[in-house]
Amino acid sequence: MTGQVDTQSLISSLQNVVGDNFLLTDKEKKQPYCKGFRFGAGEALAVVRPGTLVQIWQILKLCVQADVAVIMQAANTGLTGGSTPDGKDYDRPLVIISTMRIDQIQLVDQGRQIIGLAGSTLFGLEETLAPYGREPHSVIGSSCIGASIVGGICNNSGGALVKRGPAYTELSLFAQINEQGELSLVNNLGIELGDTPEDILSNLEKQKWQDSDVSFPQARASDNEYDERVREVDADTPSRFNNDGRRLHEASGCAGKLAVFAVRLDTFPIPEKKQVFYVGSNDAAVFTKVRRDILSGFTNLPDSGEYLHRDCYDVSKKYGKDMFIVISKLGAKFIPKLFAFKRKFDAFTDKLGFLPNKMSDRVMQYFSYLFPNHLPARMEAYRDKYQHHWILEMSNDGVDEARAYLDEFFKTNDGDYFECTPEEADKAILHRFVAGGAIGRYHTMNSKQVGAMMTIDVALRRNDPDWFEELPPEIDEQIDTKLYYGHLFCHVMHQNYVLKKGADAKQLKGKILQTFDARQAEYPAEHNVGHEYFAKAPLKQFYRQLDPTNSFNPGIGKTTKLKNWQESGCGCGAEHG
Repeated sequence: MTGQVDTQSLISSLQNVVGDNFLLTDKEKKQPYCKGFRFGAGEALAVVRPGTLVQIWQILKLCVQADVAVIMQAANTGLTGGSTPDGKDYDRPLVIISTMRIDQIQLVDQGRQIIGLAGSTLFGLEETLAPYGREPHSVIGSSCIGASIVGGICNNSGGALVKRGPAYTELSLFAQINEQGELSLVNNLGIELGDTPEDILSNLEKQKWQDSDVSFPQARASDNEYDERVREVDADTPSRFNNDGRRLHEASGCAGKLAVFAVRLDTFPIPEKKQVFYVGSNDAAVFTKVRRDILSGFTNLPDSGEYLHRDCYDVSKKYGKDMFIVISKLGAKFIPKLFAFKRKFDAFTDKLGFLPNKMSDRVMQYFSYLFPNHLPARMEAYRDKYQHHWILEMSNDGVDEARAYLDEFFKTNDGDYFECTPEEADKAILHRFVAGGAIGRYHTMNSKQVGAMMTIDVALRRNDPDWFEELPPEIDEQIDTKLYYGHLFCHVMHQNYVLKKGADAKQLKGKILQTFDARQAEYPAEHNVGHEYFAKAPLKQFYRQLDPTNSFNPGIGKTTKLKNWQESGCGCGAEHG
């Protein structure tokens, strides 16, 4: 840090905006905001928790005036550390603006669209839309841990739903810093809200707008072309990935390079009829054929198709059991509270010094052993019989279409299927959902016996027949356990590697990524680059265009953290190669 900023004056000014209770400067209190949900950590001068959109604007003006960098943070549930500081090598102090107190959701056109303010959550959106018979872009996974609507848009988050593609909109309200270092507010919501930034923000938050103020421009409020794109099974590019220039637009994919106040999104009708089919096979090529047949030949696209390998099934069963039970007994609404408690508990036990790390996971794991097997008998029978598991969800006319196809297909192909009862369907989907957390728990509980863990989400070419990974022997022999799950119709796979003791994680990851490059795959697919991946040229250029002074979330995608995109600390203002 340069040390030139009058930090005490800035802190005093921020305090005047939000009050003592919502300005955090104590290291322990800042920790939950400075450490990523699963990856990354760094330092910040202060964490500010505004209660209104106008307060965010006032805070931004103070930060720009003081020449400090800003990280806009919502739920901090990202998996690649993209909403927290990364280390200590910044040239300016950092201020984190946490938006989670501003969680209002407004309905447009009888719920056919919504406006989500800066801290609104997917779970809150599900609850808001339910009385209208509609649902949001994402209905499983991120919603359960309290992820934010705006965070999903800023990271082009993917999700499990086949018809809807990445989270996307061209209708948003955001602040931007230009090349001269001037802050401006851009209203592209398609709603007339006034002239000055303060009026626009206040009128939106107080919902001082009428139906007559709302326009319906040609701009998209979702990726409404994805259903056609995912059907192109012979295309030699992936269907969705974070570096995809076709879905980088202002707030969408900005990764915090803009200060986003609100987004406007499409919603979707809840199907009248649903059916989950549980499919098993020992031949990956069988699933390749099913995928191609359904995407290219069905009249009705699936709602979702979640893949789980047998080894991942086992880890999810043992190490995701407690989370499965909590969600099934207390509901998903309880999960954000549980994660908040876990963070506080771990912070307390870490301070004691003599207890192992991630103590909350260890306690919950031992607690789970007290409960009997939680999975349905038919799923367990398929686990013993089949290596590959696929949870296929169809709706409306697609139910009969899938039933007829699967009946005929498995007369002559390896594998079988059964139609889930409502209880089996819920448990199958929940079992798949807890897999991600279960893998982290597995690594924690076995950390003395194994090496590092790597998690990679990769988007395969739509025409790649070899979706199930076969690694070269020189790589495979360094890996203790491989755990695979993913969104098979979209060809987005989540591939987790627990290494053997002594294996060089950085070197091995580079070799694995080279195998993806050779297959013309893209990564990351839906968790964004964060501080874990390099932003490729189109994404890096997009970031520079949005934030020419590099004042918002500097360093994202392993780009430079220095002001004006300098590549060294020479201070000349130029970027060096």
